[in-house]
Amino acid sequence: MDLLLEALREAWRLLLTGDADVYDVTLRTALITGTSTALSTVVGVPAGLAIALARFPGQRWLVALSNAGMGMPPVVAGLIVSMLLWRSGPFGSLGLIYTPAAMVIAQVVIATPLIIAVSAGAVMALPPTLHLQIRAMGAGTFQYLYLVAREARLPLLVAVMAGFGSVISEVGASMMVGGNLAGDTRVLTTAAVLEVSRGRFGTALALGIILLILVLAIAILLTVAQQRQQRR
Repeated sequence: MDLLLEALREAWRLLLTGDADVYDVTLRTALITGTSTALSTVVGVPAGLAIALARFPGQRWLVALSNAGMGMPPVVAGLIVSMLLWRSGPFGSLGLIYTPAAMVIAQVVIATPLIIAVSAGAVMALPPTLHLQIRAMGAGTFQYLYLVAREARLPLLVAVMAGFGSVISEVGASMMVGGNLAGDTRVLTTAAVLEVSRGRFGTALALGIILLILVLAIAILLTVAQQRQQRR
């Protein structure tokens, strides 16, 4: 109990004094996870729409594969990306290993299957008559896709929230491809793990609180957007 109280006091002190290292790590976390979530959304939502709306051989297997990707362990994604980006790997000449770019790539690999699966499920859950009504209105291909996405906009926002949650909370992939380098690739989760290993529980707790605040802020923004869309 004393250890917890001491950790809470240290966390409160760091948050109030505005420790430069803590806020540097926080900003880096927001930039990396924001970039990876945006890229995953740009790839995942259209892919989910295509899987749900198109008719082609093996469609069910592709849906099953995307659903299986929802449970991909982050450490496996980190291992795959690190093997590809390692100096002796096929993309080693790019020099991306142990850089923020490598962390973004790994997080995109983690979040994209999740966004694809949720997006595809959202479109498949729409009433079949809706598709017929849109077609009967004479909508072209792009109009059709836009109207379908508009009808499924609420669960699509859930897909984005799920993708963001999957990358901001992961540790293994970031450690493997980023190396947890101070001032370069250290983010809130990896910094917290490091501080715990050093026995600095107050600093680790402060990082955890900031991480929760960041997650809560993004969740509130997306929830407000979701509720506004629901009223329309």
